[in-house]
Amino acid sequence: MKKKILALITAMTMATCMSACAGSNTSGNDNTGNVSSEDIVSDVEYIKDKGTLIVGITDFAPMDYKDDNGNWIGFDADMATKVAQSLGVEVQFVEIDWDNKILELENKSIDVVWNGMTLTSEVTNAMECTNAYLNNAQVVVVSKDKADQCKTLDDVSGFSFAVESGSAGEQAAIDNGFEYTSLSSQADAVMEVAAGTSDACIIDLLMAGAMVGEGTSYENLTYTVELTTEEYGIGCRKGSDLAAYINEQLKTYYADGSMETVAKQYGVQEAIIAQ
Repeated sequence: MKKKILALITAMTMATCMSACAGSNTSGNDNTGNVSSEDIVSDVEYIKDKGTLIVGITDFAPMDYKDDNGNWIGFDADMATKVAQSLGVEVQFVEIDWDNKILELENKSIDVVWNGMTLTSEVTNAMECTNAYLNNAQVVVVSKDKADQCKTLDDVSGFSFAVESGSAGEQAAIDNGFEYTSLSSQADAVMEVAAGTSDACIIDLLMAGAMVGEGTSYENLTYTVELTTEEYGIGCRKGSDLAAYINEQLKTYYADGSMETVAKQYGVQEAIIAQ
């Protein structure tokens, strides 16, 4: 009799435990196996809790570059700083290998890619991206003594090009069947042309406006053929609520004129897209 009572108590205890486990759903899944909305962690809250917004960048004037004191400035750097202030956190800029930008986000080495990033299908598929905020193009940069002979795509088709690895410039070289060398940054690509080791480079129009021509470090260079037109966006982790937050902040900065004020400091005001 005692054995029968003990078996009955054991069975009832197991049934109670199974019922409790099913009801609590501690895994965050519903009965269909889908993750519930409560299980999604807010990136905005994560950033506020740790007290820093970590921004992945490359040295890319006029978007992100260092001043004489070694501080990061530029249109993107200044706008990222404003967003960090709105979150009540410090901003931290980290130079990344552009080819690894998606991995850096996923590993949480950075919180956002904010560096004149073209909204390609690869980017939008792998990241939660903001709305476009600047217009841009990929242009061919050559020495001024070649400029008169470089008016069309056919004129430059036989050139050797320097491009940044993983950039929209590299994709433009691929699309047009150009011979090219991949380098770690657009600045390095410009240096190749200045040194005469490449006939030309393909870089962002906004960067070309800041880096080559009269009044710059490369007065003997100029840009000619425009290969593509494109738009810049800001990349966050896939599913992140930070992209929506940045969108709202950019709307505010566009409406109150502060976005244009910052843009004028760096000569990109004509490229701003209405928010």
